[in-house]
Amino acid sequence: MHFVNLKVVKNILLNIMKDFNITKRDGSQDRFSLDKIMNAVIKAFQSVDEEVDLNAISKILSHLSIYEGITVDDIQNQVEEALMREGYYKVAKSFMLYRQRHNEDRETMDKLKFLTDYCKEANAATSSKYDANANVEHKNIATLIGELPKSSFIRLNRRLLTDRIKQMYGKELADEYIEKLNHHFIYKNDETSLANYCASITMYPWLIGGTSSIGGNSTKPTNLKSFCGGFVNMVFMVSSMLSGACATPEFLMYLNYFIGKEYGKDYWQNADKVVDLSLKQRTIDKMITDCFEQIVYSINQPTGARNYQAVFWNIAYYDKPYFESLFGDFIFPDGSKPDWEGLSWLQKRFMKWFNKERTKTVLTFPVETMALLSKDGDVIDKEWGDFTAEMYSEGHSFFTYMSDNADSLSSCCRLRNEIQDNGFSYTLGAGGVSTGSKSVLTINLNRCIQYAVKNNMDYMEFLGHIIDLCHKVQTAYNENLKELQKQGMLPLFDAGYINMGRQYLTIGVNGLVEAAEFMGLKISDNPDYLHFVQKVLGLVEKFNKQYRTKEVMFNCEMIPAENVGVKHAKWDREDGYFVPRDCYNSYFYVVEDDSLNIVDKFKMHGAPYIEHLTGGSALHMNLEEHLSKAQYRQLLRVAAKEGCNYFTFNIPNTICNDCGHIDKRYLKKCPHCGSENVDYMTRIIGYLKRVSNFSQARQQEAERRFYAGANQSLQD
Repeated sequence: MHFVNLKVVKNILLNIMKDFNITKRDGSQDRFSLDKIMNAVIKAFQSVDEEVDLNAISKILSHLSIYEGITVDDIQNQVEEALMREGYYKVAKSFMLYRQRHNEDRETMDKLKFLTDYCKEANAATSSKYDANANVEHKNIATLIGELPKSSFIRLNRRLLTDRIKQMYGKELADEYIEKLNHHFIYKNDETSLANYCASITMYPWLIGGTSSIGGNSTKPTNLKSFCGGFVNMVFMVSSMLSGACATPEFLMYLNYFIGKEYGKDYWQNADKVVDLSLKQRTIDKMITDCFEQIVYSINQPTGARNYQAVFWNIAYYDKPYFESLFGDFIFPDGSKPDWEGLSWLQKRFMKWFNKERTKTVLTFPVETMALLSKDGDVIDKEWGDFTAEMYSEGHSFFTYMSDNADSLSSCCRLRNEIQDNGFSYTLGAGGVSTGSKSVLTINLNRCIQYAVKNNMDYMEFLGHIIDLCHKVQTAYNENLKELQKQGMLPLFDAGYINMGRQYLTIGVNGLVEAAEFMGLKISDNPDYLHFVQKVLGLVEKFNKQYRTKEVMFNCEMIPAENVGVKHAKWDREDGYFVPRDCYNSYFYVVEDDSLNIVDKFKMHGAPYIEHLTGGSALHMNLEEHLSKAQYRQLLRVAAKEGCNYFTFNIPNTICNDCGHIDKRYLKKCPHCGSENVDYMTRIIGYLKRVSNFSQARQQEAERRFYAGANQSLQD
């Protein structure tokens, strides 16, 4: 065997290769090292007793094409190809086997380190490496088991997607997608899951056929008892096939139907009537609240199918005109139509019960959305406007979706979807609520805009390139989803719970406020800032319309960014970008800004700002204390006037860690036992959780939030 003078080889090859930065497997950057490649090649030759000389090394390395930001895997792939080209097949096989063993060893060591670190962290959200989620309340062996395979799922999902991108658009675009992911220009949401994202389902297939069509063995509900038990099972099954939330907009309408079958259509007028012949002698009202209890407490339990977290379950309430618009033509299998009077009573009863129940324990789900139609600066249905204000004044925490028409439905913590084309509805009038999002791909606006400006590029032109890339990637994802459906892997679609054609591909945005701050704009309701918002988001909508087809639709959402808002700030700061806070905003204003009053915030989530957010955004009005019914009622008028269509009022609830007492107020000590050992329940973004369950970074963000006092201006 000839021994090689490495210095000689290096000097020769330095004329071919420059100094570059490479991208390591963890996404970090390092200087390109010729020594490492040469040593690996020489070891491969030595392992099979193959002679190696200067000429052989030079030939092999001359095939390499090194460029700025190239990944370690791409370099190693090129080495394998170069060895094959030069006829060193045994050496190439040895190199591949060594690479595989090294990867396996590295993966095992990474998992061991993760396991050790996970056990040491304060809670499950802080421990999670990939998608920290405050909905995972406990850190235990079940949550650890759920975390360990996530890195493998990411690799698998990336390979599936890049293979499809190569097939549709070529290798160059696939490589750019990975490069933009690794450099944090874009972020693929829920990459640790093979399932599609969120869905607002129609329950009609279950109503007529049970769960057999999605692999279950329960028959269709025939009475109130089988409805309650079957509904819980159905939600668990559906949620196991989604990575995000399962919304059931028809839930209370169906429940009202089965209560009516049990106790008569006018049951709500005789709620105090005793109908139980047992010793308990329960009234109709007690029978109904028992149903509430069975369903809500069952669904709030952690489940193995969702990494030991409760399933994300969402429901909707409707005012009369909204209900009539959505369900006016709906017919139950027995030929009857929904009864608005009974439903109206049941909706109010459920809200009252759920609000009270939240003083007993932390109940995260369902996430509730009140759907109200508005006209001329107020809600149309004054009765339901008054009731909405009443529930807010009693400390209830829910979302309000206010629209001037019923051609859209908000069903998932902010996610808004148009439903005007109800051609997919079943012949019996069901299915119009079947919508949602298949996949979310998020653009880090702060990095994109800063990168363009720092490199003397037109930032709108560069942003357009990124947006175009995202649409191509999402289109490729959709083709993979269609292939899964062809193979019978998506029973929710086949059974009719979800309609493929009515599910959106979502372009998410994050870092909008931070990008505006970098551009020197004042974050307030002013023409310059509004122009910037409309210009950037309008560009996304332009591409959404351009890529829309008869079978593929796009929307744009300001994502909740529970996890990625922290990550974007961290990554951008590490790479030298302007980062004004540790967690990027999910609003049009700065969440810690105490100069804006309540009306200001409604304006900054009003029609001009949300015009192009066809997938939704949410205003979380953080208040220090509850307002009166009259004040909340006035704020509904403000929202209607400003065109703010999705919002909630967020007042931290106090939880005593010593006696367990829950108070709807924001207190420093427990009013029941006097302990100062208290925690708070508030919305991390879309749902209520203990602050102590937030990730460490999110806990810090929660501390910086500004909670307005009741004395702030409420004038319109």
